[in-house]
Amino acid sequence: MISIRAGLLAAAALSCPIGVAAQDVVQEDSDRVAVEPRDDDGEGDAIVVVGKLTDSAINRDEIEITQANNLGDLFRRTPSVSVGGAIGIAEKIYVRGLEDAQLNISIDGAQIQGTLFHHVGRVSVEPELLESVDVQTGAGEATSGFGAIGGAIRFRTRDAVDLLEPGRDIGGIVRAGWFSNEGYKLSATGYGRIAGDVGIIASYVHQNRDPYEDGDGNLVTGSGAEQNVGFVKLGGNVGIGHDFSLSYEQRDETGEFGARPNWPVLEGDTLFPAEAKRRTVIGNYRYDAGGHIGVELTAYWSKAEFELDRFDRWGLYGARIENWGGDARVNAALGAHHLTAGVEYRNDSVTSAYLADPAMWQPWAWDPAIGSFSEEGELVGIYAQDRWQVSNQLLVSFGARFDRYDLELVTYGGGLVSDGVSFNIGADYEILPGLVANAGYAEAFRGKEIGDAFTLEHNAAWAILQPGLRPEQVNNIEAGLAYDRNGLYASAAYYRMEIADVILDQLYRDRTATPLQNNTFYENVGNFRSEGFEIRAGYRTGAFGVSAFYNHYNPELNGAPVNGYEHLALGNTLGDQWNISATFDPSRNVALVASLTRFERVDDLEVLFRDAELDYVPSTQFISKPGYTTVDLFARWRPFRTDRLELLAAVYNLFDQTYIAHASVGDYTAIPDYEIVRGVNEPGRNIRLGASFRF
Repeated sequence: MISIRAGLLAAAALSCPIGVAAQDVVQEDSDRVAVEPRDDDGEGDAIVVVGKLTDSAINRDEIEITQANNLGDLFRRTPSVSVGGAIGIAEKIYVRGLEDAQLNISIDGAQIQGTLFHHVGRVSVEPELLESVDVQTGAGEATSGFGAIGGAIRFRTRDAVDLLEPGRDIGGIVRAGWFSNEGYKLSATGYGRIAGDVGIIASYVHQNRDPYEDGDGNLVTGSGAEQNVGFVKLGGNVGIGHDFSLSYEQRDETGEFGARPNWPVLEGDTLFPAEAKRRTVIGNYRYDAGGHIGVELTAYWSKAEFELDRFDRWGLYGARIENWGGDARVNAALGAHHLTAGVEYRNDSVTSAYLADPAMWQPWAWDPAIGSFSEEGELVGIYAQDRWQVSNQLLVSFGARFDRYDLELVTYGGGLVSDGVSFNIGADYEILPGLVANAGYAEAFRGKEIGDAFTLEHNAAWAILQPGLRPEQVNNIEAGLAYDRNGLYASAAYYRMEIADVILDQLYRDRTATPLQNNTFYENVGNFRSEGFEIRAGYRTGAFGVSAFYNHYNPELNGAPVNGYEHLALGNTLGDQWNISATFDPSRNVALVASLTRFERVDDLEVLFRDAELDYVPSTQFISKPGYTTVDLFARWRPFRTDRLELLAAVYNLFDQTYIAHASVGDYTAIPDYEIVRGVNEPGRNIRLGASFRF
């Protein structure tokens, strides 16, 4: 039967590594094996119905065996998710063709929001600190959070007590890794029990990368960087159902990059020093004594900064985004109903400034009155979601949320207030033992949020927001079947996502318009639509496992394809993706994984719609995105038959392919006057060797 605990047979099972350890799997009954689900913050049991078939999960075992160093490594084998940008600081995530600016992204419940500079990524995560990653593709349930019009990605960090060996109160892990293309990584983690099930964990991670080579052996200038991450987390169970955690993360990245880090540095171009920082504090509290009522509280504060020294033009320029907020929810088990209701709040502020003149800047206290530009946003949400076990075969979920967005243009005056209600409903129905049908409809709402920090400066006489700017509203329909029995898993799902009144800062402004406008002007540009399907399958017997997926979708704006150059912060067109992976893990001491990923070619992708509209070019042009195939190999060996010492080896891009990821900017270099518009080549073959020692 379908239980409240397991919900739908976990579609996430296929996204976990094929070599998933036995303790990562639970046996619900003699007929069904499902991956243990988690709640929205990764702490407890999940009940997710709407859009379940296309959700994914990445666990700690996969993160470790792949020696993941960045977002591209993390999501390399995740259906409908792709990462472009090539260089760590420039990486952007795309889900079903939507850029991560359209997603709700959180770390331990703390939301990451805002764009520092449109040519760098807005999500920076150190995989070494992660316990798991959950991906919700497409609008889903009311608990998804603010602005989840394209879905949600939830990162969960590691806990101290989970790492302790039985009977021990203190421990540690040291790791070292070497990359042939090109660099090294060192980390140290210490953890201990303070009292009972309360512990503390502290980690420090250092990564140093020189510029890498692409598959043709060409050095990719501006691709090197140095990263330093510090992390401390205190928490655990204090008894009688009470859990808490309090964490602090500090991340710093420095390097010399091109003026636009997600575009290649051409011969003779100048490199510019840049520095990115983030500081985050997160507090979580959970009460669940196994009764009818439970409580979850989250509070967070985060500050992200980016500085780029354009010494050839305006000098040192800086951007800062600060977010703080919280979420309070109640979980109630009332007979056949499992109800979650709550309220959340977030406050965002963004500031950019000329930092070369000391009179214009004081550390941590930029003054909006002298040489800096600011916007602020305030968001309030109220939500409720009910999961109703109608019968042994039928589970229904339905919910609603109300959101209010309040944007203030601090420097130039004015702003915008918008609010709306969104609904969702979905159902799982067990047709036969192991065979479940799933269908769902979900809406999501998003008002105008704070802008891109590097485009905040305006002529005071020019407008920033279109008069009467309408909020974005999305509807997402999904339906499919899943089968999970006797080691065989298979699913097929169809979806259609539509966003009405897309808000976008289009390239350029019409210089003939009255009144004259500068480049930054947020307006409703039309409707976005992405329609596609996803197929997954996997089989495991004994030490052997195999899995595969195939996804197809066509993201369009007003019936025309989107691309990562013109539709910045909205979306990108990618070719059909498929993956097949195989694993052999005869014991907990040996694991081997081979993975093949293919992106099919995109021919005759029409581009430059905006330029043609403004007569900058006589007509639209066409580019292609060549297909590419990558093969990756991973291995883990515990020579002493314990996890005391682990030796790891990986080969990324085994056959040394030269390619631009489809999630990067396309190649416009064959179009006259657009020779500089191009994505960065991905790394060529990269051999990684790593070792970890526990004590």
